[in-house]
Amino acid sequence: MKTGKGKKHIAAVISAAVITTGTISIAGAAMTAGIDDVISLQKAVAGIDTIKQDYDVNEDGKVNVFDLSVMKNLAHKESGEIKDTVIPISSEYVKFTGRHITKDSSEWLLQSGSAVEFKVTGTKASAVLNGGSFFEADKDHRPRYAVFVDGELILDKTIDEKEETVTLFEEQSRRTAEVKIMLLSEATSGPVGVSSINVSSDAAVPVKPLPNKKLLIEFIGDSITCAYGVEGKSSSDPFKTTTENFSKSYAYLAAKQLDADYSAVSYSGHGIVSGYSSGDKNSDCLVPDFYSLTSRLPGYDLPWDFKERETDAVFINLGTNDINYVTADYETRSEEFIKGYIDFLKTIRSNNPKAAIICTMGIMGGDEDIYPLIEKAVAEYTAETGDNNVTCYKSSVQNITADGIGSDWHPSEITQQNNGYIAADKICKALGIEGSGTGLDAAADGIYDVELNEEAGAYAAFYVGYDKSFWINMTEGGTSPEDVKGVISGIELKAGGEYRLEFDCTATPDADVPVLVTGSSEYMSDSVSASSDKQHFEKTFTVSQKDNDAAIIFKLGGKSYYNVTISNLKLVKIN
Repeated sequence: MKTGKGKKHIAAVISAAVITTGTISIAGAAMTAGIDDVISLQKAVAGIDTIKQDYDVNEDGKVNVFDLSVMKNLAHKESGEIKDTVIPISSEYVKFTGRHITKDSSEWLLQSGSAVEFKVTGTKASAVLNGGSFFEADKDHRPRYAVFVDGELILDKTIDEKEETVTLFEEQSRRTAEVKIMLLSEATSGPVGVSSINVSSDAAVPVKPLPNKKLLIEFIGDSITCAYGVEGKSSSDPFKTTTENFSKSYAYLAAKQLDADYSAVSYSGHGIVSGYSSGDKNSDCLVPDFYSLTSRLPGYDLPWDFKERETDAVFINLGTNDINYVTADYETRSEEFIKGYIDFLKTIRSNNPKAAIICTMGIMGGDEDIYPLIEKAVAEYTAETGDNNVTCYKSSVQNITADGIGSDWHPSEITQQNNGYIAADKICKALGIEGSGTGLDAAADGIYDVELNEEAGAYAAFYVGYDKSFWINMTEGGTSPEDVKGVISGIELKAGGEYRLEFDCTATPDADVPVLVTGSSEYMSDSVSASSDKQHFEKTFTVSQKDNDAAIIFKLGGKSYYNVTISNLKLVKIN
């Protein structure tokens, strides 16, 4: 038991402790217990530490909850007096998110999104950060970090000093706040150390770790996962940590949407069998080589303890940097890629025995060359191992025209957000839980068709483009709008969801085009005044009950020799 300088042994100064119904009275207590004493005894009673006879505070010959009650009472007597306390960074006081190590009296946040999270009570609180030698780098390449207090961003900067003190809050009266200190830039640009939390408080326990959330998701990726250049102004901007922000990565946003904890292992330019290259093999930048380490940085590259907490899902977004190498000799190197991917799946499974594994790629291209190899790797891995808890899906290539672009042609903030919604949905499906559908295009996988009333003489041809544009040509429109319908069916709508339907429409000749969303009931009905000039339509509506087979319908009949094109159609859940 810790006793402090000049402090008598607690058991010796408590001459009597009388336990009565609902109360504890202490006679002759000459001094108080500190918070370290309470924590030590609590661990002993819980069976975490060895029970020592020194913990017999009330001297009844037993160490049990009654001793803990007495000590908590003593510690409580200390509250009321505001004291300045320096709290070390350890799992007793903070929750760790992502990979980290203890070094040089600091806890180092090593990977994109690595963080410490805690609840602090007091009138004033600050955190001391350690820049190591990394603050000496160029100002656009130093480690970047963020500080959130009660979910609000209060600081976002690169570390500029060997030691920085960040004020969390300073109040006239006691405040309890939840704090998160997070590394925004990627592992290869250097870590940020958190050395201590300084607090002025009258609370017996002024700093506590935040509780774990229900789910833990591990994201494995490259620069896309790091959110490389997400804040860049153009595709010609080079890499900078000042434009790399993991809090805008699809990975962080997916975890946030699912209210899940996360861990990331992501390195720009890295791949499965080759890092980014002009076609030659780059064997220095392979994620599988560093996956089992806390970081690839020398001095911070310790074995990672996968038993620290079991993951529920592992999300892999790799292959983009392998493209140039594999396609330079596709016939031979595609087999190398498949084998490398299978070997990596085995490594991931050995370290995450119960996790659902989700594989994807394609946001920056490679959907035609590399993604089919991932499908083959997953199929061969499953056939060989019998492991059916691995799935894959193809990410859509970023829409630069509609959603913008980041540095070096990397995904924009909008693209990252959209892929965060999709990733969250895919994780839910892999885990067998109901997803919210927020942010998803409910019509993305809809079935496009035309319904004709042939008895009324209606006849039309239609075509669906690669971008899901819907072109319909009525040579004979029948006698009413109902006789020709453009239908997008098989749409799932969530109960209580608010949706936004939007699309662009052109028509020749000019006409009003009725549009409705219907299923078990009619959810929306309106029309768009279409002409040869593109007209944009947008409207929101709500759905009270779940509908597994809703449809968007365009009523186009009653006119012959009439052309309509619907493009950029989205039906997005916005709440």
